[in-house]
Amino acid sequence: MLNTPEPRKTRLPFEVWALVAGGFTVALGYGVVAPVIPQFALEFGVSNFAASAIVSAFALMRVVSAPVAGRVIDRFGERRTYITGILIVALSTGASALAVDYAQFLVLRGAGGIGSALFTIAATALLIKVSPPDARARVASLNAAGFLLGGLLGPVFGGIVTAFGLRAPFVFYFFTLLAAATVVAIALRGSSHAARNVPRPGTEAPVAFRTALVIPQYRALLLSVFAFGWTSFGVRVSVIPIFVVVGLHGDPATAAWVLAAYAAGNAALIFPAGRWGDTMGRKPLLVSGLLLMTAVYLLVPAAPILWATLALMVIAGMGSALVNPAQQAVLADVLAQRRGGNVVAAYSMASDLGGVLGPLIAGALLDAAGFGWAFSVTAALLAAATLTWALVPDSRKLQSTDPVDTAPGR
Repeated sequence: MLNTPEPRKTRLPFEVWALVAGGFTVALGYGVVAPVIPQFALEFGVSNFAASAIVSAFALMRVVSAPVAGRVIDRFGERRTYITGILIVALSTGASALAVDYAQFLVLRGAGGIGSALFTIAATALLIKVSPPDARARVASLNAAGFLLGGLLGPVFGGIVTAFGLRAPFVFYFFTLLAAATVVAIALRGSSHAARNVPRPGTEAPVAFRTALVIPQYRALLLSVFAFGWTSFGVRVSVIPIFVVVGLHGDPATAAWVLAAYAAGNAALIFPAGRWGDTMGRKPLLVSGLLLMTAVYLLVPAAPILWATLALMVIAGMGSALVNPAQQAVLADVLAQRRGGNVVAAYSMASDLGGVLGPLIAGALLDAAGFGWAFSVTAALLAAATLTWALVPDSRKLQSTDPVDTAPGR
């Protein structure tokens, strides 16, 4: 029998690699500065709560600014919004290195949150626009891998940079942000891919949020990305370390190893997940990945020893790798390379809300009823997202038709 040659991979546009490089650079710089932000706040003689509020202020401003970012993208385009947002973060970060009191630092971090909302939502919209329809999940996995690698290398560089003082990481991040802005500005200047549907008088109106909300896959996406933000950006980095220290009698170093196990599981599947999402579909990856994460968070409070927790977090990381690229691919399927700043903003806002509410609600449940309730509620939210995706068609079906025209009730 003759062997059937495998179909050639779609060649990714140069703009994709530029955006991935920009994301890696941003993640690297953030990995350097993030650990010192609370420490730097404490240098102004404030309480631990006030130091933590610096982090919350940034996250809160991201959430509040998301709807505005969507409208800015629809008005001025993704490229301009990306560069403007990243420059706002760069300037506020550089100015933070010169802050003389807590109030200045708080205001500057809040301003950084506004810029962060602008450029991250614009970056997502740009990736959707420049991604070939048959490589959307692969592009999303590349982007996630860039952020993962930058996040892993950031603390390594941070140990070196922090030796020059607590203000040095802010200067380092300032220059990495400028580098990212420069790379993307040059790469996307004159790009035919990025210019697709650039706002001009008389051109097609952007996809409205209310229009996208009619599509069942988009509604399922908002629930799953909220659950994903709650779990991966919230509970994983807040309640899991507490469980390791209190429940398993570990130390902060042990908690770091548990989070590293999650990153290892994520890294193991992040590239295959992109290929599978484009060949098998988004739905199988979303259902299986969310199901894995549900099982992990049900089992974590029953883990008797550290090694069991490490193994569970590896599995959680693998589930996350399946879910993350598939979610962005669904968003791309819904927009079908059209403008939709508010549609992308709602997606980002749902993730950020999950990341903000997850630690607060799970932490309150932990204080009131223990680890079992905190993790069970998290697992229930993931299970609801799993069931929702099990009941809707795969979003790849939207590629061959106009998603708006095929939505129920249209």
